[in-house]
Amino acid sequence: MSTITTTEIPPYHLPPANHLTENFPISQKTILNFLNTKCSTSMENLEQAHALILKTDHFQDHYVAGTLVKCYANPRLGSLESSIRVLEHVQNPNVFVWNCIIKGCVDNKEFFKAICFYIGMVSVDSRPNKYTYPPLFKACIVKELIAEGMQLHGHIIKHGLNADGHIISSGIRMYASLGRLEDAQNMFDESAQRDVVCCNAMIDGCMKSRDLESARELFDDMKEKNVGSWNTMVSGYANNGQIEEAKKYFDEMPEKDEVSWSAMIDGYSKGRYFKEALEVFNAMQGEEIKPSKFVLSSVLAACANVGALAQGKWIHDYVRRNSIPLDAVLGTSLVDMYAKCGRIDLAWEVFEKMKDKEIFSWNAMIGGLAMHGRAEDAIELFVKMLRQNLKPNDITFTALLNACAHTALVDKGLEYFHSIEQVYELKPTLEHYGCVVDLLGRAGLLTEAVGLINHMPMKPNAVVYGALLSACGIHGNVDLAEKIGETLLELEPENSGRYALLSNIYAKAGKWDNVAKLRKSMKERGMKTIPGSSTINLNGIVHEFKVGDSSHPQINDIHLMLEKIIQKIGHVPDTSQVLFDISEEEKETALSYHSEKLAIAFGILNTAPGTTICIVKNLRACKDCHTAAKLISQVYKREIIVRDRVRFHHFKNGQCSCNDFW
Repeated sequence: MSTITTTEIPPYHLPPANHLTENFPISQKTILNFLNTKCSTSMENLEQAHALILKTDHFQDHYVAGTLVKCYANPRLGSLESSIRVLEHVQNPNVFVWNCIIKGCVDNKEFFKAICFYIGMVSVDSRPNKYTYPPLFKACIVKELIAEGMQLHGHIIKHGLNADGHIISSGIRMYASLGRLEDAQNMFDESAQRDVVCCNAMIDGCMKSRDLESARELFDDMKEKNVGSWNTMVSGYANNGQIEEAKKYFDEMPEKDEVSWSAMIDGYSKGRYFKEALEVFNAMQGEEIKPSKFVLSSVLAACANVGALAQGKWIHDYVRRNSIPLDAVLGTSLVDMYAKCGRIDLAWEVFEKMKDKEIFSWNAMIGGLAMHGRAEDAIELFVKMLRQNLKPNDITFTALLNACAHTALVDKGLEYFHSIEQVYELKPTLEHYGCVVDLLGRAGLLTEAVGLINHMPMKPNAVVYGALLSACGIHGNVDLAEKIGETLLELEPENSGRYALLSNIYAKAGKWDNVAKLRKSMKERGMKTIPGSSTINLNGIVHEFKVGDSSHPQINDIHLMLEKIIQKIGHVPDTSQVLFDISEEEKETALSYHSEKLAIAFGILNTAPGTTICIVKNLRACKDCHTAAKLISQVYKREIIVRDRVRFHHFKNGQCSCNDFW
């Protein structure tokens, strides 16, 4: 291998030799200071420093060489190979140099290389220290290298490092993350020192293994509890779905830091308690705690799910005001938020301004366009992504197939489906098959959809059959629905949604005896259907409406406004959409108070004329509400945006963006 020389560095990077190296010899301290302060993000500065180190004969100083290795290994620079080449020219590297390359490999996600360098280190009798093992344990977690991890455990004991809390906590986390809670407990019990860090690691391990009782006992037995200990309990309970317990510990904390708030917000978001997540974030702002970009991403996800556009915009403004870098993660969160809050134009604007786009960024934008029924734009963006030499993944094709399904582009959708394996050498997933069944079913090609299911290379699951059952409902094919419904109820006997969908199909066909049988079966099983609900965000407050729920403080005014709206637009309710065997008058009343109509009436009542009304609905939009929304948009000259369970509807001037195909 060629030796690195100063001639490899462009001449204009070199400092004036006669001034710096002859008249004023450069000290080790000066070089180290320059490396640590000026070379972390600048390859130009790093190469200049490298040249200077060679010229001033500081290369064989292990602290200088190790720091040079560390700088080249910085993931921001993408120059790990240069770091390795530097190491190869260091004579008899000491533990500091080895530690720098090991950590550098882990930081660059080159986990096997990290372990190989450790093997090289011990083979030349370089004695590891307390900084050697934590990154190695991390490498074992990611690659699930339990055998190697156990050998590292043995080496710790051999070198007498089992009294170091940082090493022990790293080892405990490794064992727990790999599902070896007993080994983690043994390491904890055998450790010569049980400090707070070790206890936190053990509690975290118990939480990850769902041994919540042991975690609680460990926490209660701790004599010293710092903020990190409380945070471990909060995040542990939240990640295990016990959000009330998480909130209990959060409220009892004597002191909270940014991580505490982040854990609670993230827990609420993962548990789909989006409204509560936003409330905690508002409280966090009241405490004047500066949120990290990870907190902002979690809050944006909550905004996306409840349609909290105003709060999402506030976060975007906060990012700009504080000059927070718009990396791929934060940028994609903004794209997703704007798309799911009905502002696909703003989502596109953020996407275009993002300098660093990962595959998930493109997927978010393609998926957003698909939700808004803009299939042609989604396809165009996919083609642009390919020109950037980015390889699509499973999620990309799911978004594309959904785009085609929502706009009846059957031939294009089938073309993409076949290309998954034939062109991009990926294996179509069950989700992809479900998308194609949905594509064919929505277009009325039920026979073709059944044929696809019968020839699938894997066993169809409930998602695939569910897509076909939905298509049966759209096109009123009761006979096929009965057959598919029986299969679905065998696969998911406790899924109330399947019963409800089949019951609705029977109801639309007037088969009330079948409806009664299904509802009786649900009652015997103690199952309840998911009630239809619609939310609208006004001035940062999420207002939720359900049929028959009169808890809203403005409910009487809302009902009066709704009656006025229906009278003004001259809407005659489509009673075929009522799925109960009741009188026509009762059917009209039931339709009039659907949650979507209540939310629209609330919006008109509480916003200025011409203001766009944005609503999030948990179920598929019914035909009667869809017709009413078109009329309201025309008569009241309002744009109404409704996100239902599967897509967006933009109502404007009496028309809908879905072209009545949904």
